[in-house]
Amino acid sequence: MPGRRAFLKLAGATLGAAAGTGLYTWRVEPHWLEIVRRPLPVRRLPARLRGATVALLSDIHVGTRVDDEYLLSVFARVAALRPDITLFAGDFINYHAGVFDQAAAVYRHFPRGRLGTFATLGNHDYGLRWSRLDIAAHVVRVVEAVGITVLRNETRDVEGLQIVGLDDWWSGQFQPHKAFDRFDFGRATIVLSHNPDTADLPAWSGYDGWILAGHTHGGQCKPPFLPPPLLPVENRRYTSGEFALDGGRSMYISRGVGHLMRVRFNVRPEVTLFELRDA
Repeated sequence: MPGRRAFLKLAGATLGAAAGTGLYTWRVEPHWLEIVRRPLPVRRLPARLRGATVALLSDIHVGTRVDDEYLLSVFARVAALRPDITLFAGDFINYHAGVFDQAAAVYRHFPRGRLGTFATLGNHDYGLRWSRLDIAAHVVRVVEAVGITVLRNETRDVEGLQIVGLDDWWSGQFQPHKAFDRFDFGRATIVLSHNPDTADLPAWSGYDGWILAGHTHGGQCKPPFLPPPLLPVENRRYTSGEFALDGGRSMYISRGVGHLMRVRFNVRPEVTLFELRDA
């Protein structure tokens, strides 16, 4: 029966396509890293930093869900780029009983910047319900032992560029006034803040620079031509990429390196390599 044969062929093709898409979503895209290269125009940038490179990583999630071998391959690719500054926008770990030993072994290979390597914490760095200050303190000890400076509502100077790290919003440790107390609004600045929703809080008066964030993973799965259905933010426009904000601010949201579930579709993992330019 031609009609029956045609139907069976169509059904078989449909099932094959679904199986192929599922396999791709599970086995391919979660480890198909994209190096995104783009300029980062910074107001009042010191001349000696023009052309310098900044590598942004986020949401690595060392733990039981992300393969260590994949992370080490990502670190090797970023190290080969020889960034001048390396920045990490939070979520070092997914907490489990042996995660600190695992994190020490993995982050020993984290790509350092020639001029400095700085990070802030994300909600997962605070363990269950984002409430464990002791877990966050242990994370800081582990990564600072291998050369990563964690900024918890603090500011550092790198060749005349201020790097500000704001602590995590969901954990209740986001305290920008501590960072901005010793902050010079007249100098070039980049701010790290894990959760993009913090850009909408009343904490930014006088700041007109970049905010670099993560947290969303870009939604991990995005239907073509539609927004991702799942985003861990209140402001649903904060998916990934660049956003213009009020007050002359701009924000860039990384899609992140790791994942919470090993599925990605149309949202490849990302490391961003910025080239600093004078705005």
